[in-house]
Amino acid sequence: MQGLQQFIAFAETAKHGGFAAAAREQGVAPSTLAKSVGRLEEALGVKLFHRTTRQVTLTPDGERLFERCQRVLAEVEDLQAEASGTRASPAGTLRIDVPVYYGKRFVMPLLAGLRQRHPALRMDIRLTDVQVDLVRDGIDLAVRIGPLRDSTLVARRVDQQGLVLCASAAYLEARGTPRRIEDLAGHAAVVFRLPTTGRDRPWQFRQRGQAVEWTPQPDLRVSETEGLLEALRLGMGLCQVPDLLAQDALASGELREVLPSCRPEPMPIHLVYPSGRLVPARVRAAIEALDALRRRAAPRAR
Repeated sequence: MQGLQQFIAFAETAKHGGFAAAAREQGVAPSTLAKSVGRLEEALGVKLFHRTTRQVTLTPDGERLFERCQRVLAEVEDLQAEASGTRASPAGTLRIDVPVYYGKRFVMPLLAGLRQRHPALRMDIRLTDVQVDLVRDGIDLAVRIGPLRDSTLVARRVDQQGLVLCASAAYLEARGTPRRIEDLAGHAAVVFRLPTTGRDRPWQFRQRGQAVEWTPQPDLRVSETEGLLEALRLGMGLCQVPDLLAQDALASGELREVLPSCRPEPMPIHLVYPSGRLVPARVRAAIEALDALRRRAAPRAR
């Protein structure tokens, strides 16, 4: 089993991006992990990490080994749980990556219920609108909004998100309500700065059955989703935001939808995870708990 410990040392270091962080998680000295990884590299005859004084990063050989380690170590964890009679009770740390607003509003309440049912389950919830590499960052499960770019992931659709163009009632009373897409040029625009590229996200519409994109000249840029809603409430202009974000303000009349007949097609929301085989018990339990998202979304989809 000594060889297995070396693989565990390697996988934990890869997950945490360094020996110090991995050592804290494992409760050992950083030098112990570094020596284990060094022995593994020597035994395999390949370099697994690029080392600097600040961090370690995976080499191409290390990336391939880490992907396979994830599957093997997950199976070992399940075998240990089954042998100890705890397979039905998920344990360990669930690392989950979710978009900021959707995660806080819809995912975290379900995870709270999961945690109450399984007290031995710990959680590392990462709230970010930047999509990360699940394998490289050691993420068990993620929620993705929009088209999926990584075809190697297992995906399960659970929800959908539309986009609505909105403004405050006060703004529309002062500036008038646009009746056509062409009318938008005369209005103040609040845009979302994409966290991955730093570019403005164009507004999306459907006109005469065709998808149309329009990039406004922004009066205000905001880099956080809930900040867009606050800008709308303050009457700072028009903005296209997720319908799930704006639904309460629209229902109360605080905001009004503009050009509702030009709404674009809704975007899918998926649960994604690295492998359909050897899924750890903690991940299976989380997938089952988050299936409530699909049941909640069904009436809206119809």
